[in-house]
Amino acid sequence: MIFDAVRNNKRVVQVFLALITLPFAFWGVDSYVRDSGAGTDLASVGDSKITMQQFDQAWRVQQDRLRQALGANFDAAAVNTPEARLAVLNALVDQRLLLLEASKGRLVASNDQLRDVISKIPALQEDGQFSMARYQAALAAQGMSQPQFEAQLRQDLTLQQLVAAIGDTAIVASGTSDEMLRIQSEERQVAELRFTPEQFAGQVKIDAAALEKYYEENKQRFEIPEQAKADYVVLSLEALMDKVTVSEVEVSAWYEGHKDRYQTAEERRASHILILVDANLDEGKAKAKADGILRELQESPGKFAELAKQHSQDPGSAQKGGDLGFFGRGMMVKPFEDAVFKLQEGEISGVVRSDFGFHIIQLTGTKAGAQRALTDVRSELEDELKRQAASRQFAEAAEVFSNMVYEQPDSLQPVVEKFDLKVQHSGWLPRDSSPPALAALGELGNQKVLTALFSADSLKNKRNTEAIEVAPNVLLSARVAEYQAASSRPFAEVRGDIEAALKAQEAAVLARQAGEAKLSALLQQGGAEVKADWSPVKSVSRVDRQQLPVAALQAIFRANVQKLPAYVGAEVAGGTYVLYQISKVGQPAVVDEKRREALQREYSTVLGQEDFAAYLSGLRSRYKIDINKSALDSKQR
Repeated sequence: MIFDAVRNNKRVVQVFLALITLPFAFWGVDSYVRDSGAGTDLASVGDSKITMQQFDQAWRVQQDRLRQALGANFDAAAVNTPEARLAVLNALVDQRLLLLEASKGRLVASNDQLRDVISKIPALQEDGQFSMARYQAALAAQGMSQPQFEAQLRQDLTLQQLVAAIGDTAIVASGTSDEMLRIQSEERQVAELRFTPEQFAGQVKIDAAALEKYYEENKQRFEIPEQAKADYVVLSLEALMDKVTVSEVEVSAWYEGHKDRYQTAEERRASHILILVDANLDEGKAKAKADGILRELQESPGKFAELAKQHSQDPGSAQKGGDLGFFGRGMMVKPFEDAVFKLQEGEISGVVRSDFGFHIIQLTGTKAGAQRALTDVRSELEDELKRQAASRQFAEAAEVFSNMVYEQPDSLQPVVEKFDLKVQHSGWLPRDSSPPALAALGELGNQKVLTALFSADSLKNKRNTEAIEVAPNVLLSARVAEYQAASSRPFAEVRGDIEAALKAQEAAVLARQAGEAKLSALLQQGGAEVKADWSPVKSVSRVDRQQLPVAALQAIFRANVQKLPAYVGAEVAGGTYVLYQISKVGQPAVVDEKRREALQREYSTVLGQEDFAAYLSGLRSRYKIDINKSALDSKQR
């Protein structure tokens, strides 16, 4: 989205806007300030209301973001919680507070700021210059008008100003960052002595009673979930397309009847001089200025590029002599487009009014539309005709398919013969599956399919499932081929696994006890260096942990190193207990200036976040905020 280029252009601002990142809803600051009075409101901030419509839009956007981030793991029901809905509503409240404060302080992004930001958005540039054609196309792709986009962008920029005024003021003293760098860079030279469960496995004996007790107390760990194998058939539009044929006569007739679809549209190239209407220049003065430029052009048409560079206020084209490149119909605002397509090549228009201001336009080139030959479009035309025919067939077939699997529920064979389908066979399907597991099941990875398969009608009555749409234009019906109820694996089958697990558990206890005893002995000797099978010494720091486990690193840097060598112990993955001998503490010979600067920036961001949170908390205390919990709860229901 083209707003991302704006919201991500400053580091600190980006962090804070992430806290209130739900989009605005195109009502403008004025409508936030006044009471909208529309239906049952979800919240109020002072006299400003947050409506159901505004919440619904924010909620949809939040769901879309989660769906995109989580992919197959996204579960709409799991994230539709009271806490999640309240969090979205609170984000809207924070937005409203900031906008009210901005309005109160008459803080607003200027037209110059707006133009500067738009002209620098990479997605709107062509050959490093702002492209009006790309701007219009990008807005059309997002279903937005220029006034909508620019109103929302102005609000984003206004918010950025307010947020930056708070977040960017956090300052970290160089002494503080130096101390942080010293702590992070401190190096400790360590050797390790490991006590692994494998060293003590021979000492462990597990009796039969302990095995049976563990089995009885943990039967749920040995459960086999309810599962079934299914036979199923699929009716799809794509399969029908493979069976459809179209004749040369049909192809030629379609082409002749729809030639306009296979034409490349006429394009025109134009240059313009734009005089904006804004707070700096009202309509009358802007029109007078444009009229003056037009008179000069009428006397000297060859000066168009020179006058565009001198006077045009379009940041994307002024330095190119006003050149906008080639564009077709529908890519420019209508008054501008109408004027361009009436001009002859080289002709200069009169003064043209649009939403931007006043334009003077010169047509500099034309590309006539061209007719694509039948030979060039045959394959795509055949595909379209096949799809049309298959779509008609599928609409009829889908109804018949659905009726047959329901009315003849004891077999899939009738629809197999009717539609020339193939019966497919699944592996074991679990009744309940996580989203990733569902994705791995292909066409059967649909919760409606699994629910139908494990229903009483399928299991007890041995009937087909209803026809279920598992994808657009794809219907599936299935029936249970084999079924296994939920059960527990017998003790004899899992006895070996239990014994291995308990032995490993007991061996880990012995390893920890041996390690702790060794650590106690070392500490009692007052830190004197002791001969043992220590590993080679290595240097570790909080930044470079040398692949040490987190628990080990924490123990090493918590150790008292007033007297060396020092000793600490930590239990790590797999039940291993490790002793660490710290023999030396020091600092790196060279201070990394880049790291110092990065630390200072990171700490500034943290302090800025704290300041921003305090600012929002202060705003919440100054404004009367009411949350309509009953209305919010009813939204979930």
